[in-house]
Parts: sequence; C-alpha cells; structure tokens
Amino acid sequence: MTDRRAICGAKTRQGGTCQNPPVAGATRCRMHGGSSPQAKAAADRRLAVAAAEREVARLGARRDIHPAEALLELVHWTAGEVDYWRAKVVELADTDEDALTWGVTRVKDGGDDRGTTEEAGPNVAYRMLTDASNRLAAYAAAALKAGVEERRVRLAEKQGALVADVIRGILTDLHLTPEQELLVGTVVPNRLRQLAATEGAPA
Repeated sequence: MTDRRAICGAKTRQGGTCQNPPVAGATRCRMHGGSSPQAKAAADRRLAVAAAEREVARLGARRDIHPAEALLELVHWTAGEVDYWRAKVVELADTDEDALTWGVTRVKDGGDDRGTTEEAGPNVAYRMLTDASNRLAAYAAAALKAGVEERRVRLAEKQGALVADVIRGILTDLHLTPEQELLVGTVVPNRLRQLAATEGAPA
C-alpha cells in the first residue's frame, strides 16, 4: 500500500522539498512556519472542522421528515446564523469602522511570496452575513411556497368532498330510474372535468 503520509513540502535551502511532517492541522512543519501564530490559528480551525465532520458522520442518522418541516428547520437554523454574523459585523463596526472594508486577506508561510497581505475588501464576517442572509431568504421563500401549495391541496380535497356530497344529495332527491342511474357514471365525471378545466384556465 502506498504511503500517503503528509509532508511539509516547503522549498529547502538545498533546493529540494522538506520531507518533515506538518504540524497537526497545518500544511507546514515547525521549521517552515507551521508554528507561527497565523498557522496555529488556521490549524486549530482545520482541526475543529475535522472534529465537527467526524461528529456529524457519527451522529447523522436518517430520519423521516416532511419537506415542508425540513425547510422550516433550515429557516430556524439559518436565522440563527444571520443573528450571529450580524452581531459580529456590529461588533467590528463599533470597534473599527475600517475593519469591515480593510483587513488581512492572505497569510502565507514559507516560499518567496510568504507574508501577510492586507487590502480593501469586505470582511469575512460581512461576507458570511451576506451569504447567510441570502440563504435565509431562499429557504423562507421555499417554505412559504411549500406551505401555500399544501394549503391549496387540502382546500382542493375539502372542496372535492363537498362537491361529491352535493352531487350524491341531488341524485338521491331526483329519484332517478335505473336507466338514468347508469348514465351518472359518465355524465358526472365529464361535467366535473369541464368544471376543473374552467377553474384552471387563465382569467
């Protein structure tokens, strides 16, 4: 089996590539920037994400849920995301107005182009707020649409049952002859189809 052990891969002074293992969660070894504060912070984030993914895989079991209910759950969770990132954006704005439009956009350890880059651009908190807000709007619209369609189906079912009851009452009151009763199975469905076509036609 091929050894897929991760290596640092940074360029060495001798012109080769570093074969040392990277710091846990990082992409570089201790000697090539893996222990820097920025690298440690990034490594901690990667390790946290990996742990969360393992937890989801362990706990994520199938469950039966109606599509409309699933959408409502997404609405609730995403609304929480929006509140969280909005608070972060407000906190940044209160601390430093420039923080929302200027900051670190790139941190690279090792190589000739290593270093920290700062430039104008929306802060990650603002981008996350925008993304969460857009998803919340989409989930809310889908949930509303699903709810409207469900109500329409239920209303149609109730109306259909009322029409059937009315037709049965009319036929009973008419005291139809056996020959006329034989025509009910053909005449009534045809008339109902005509009614449905009229209701579905554009105004």
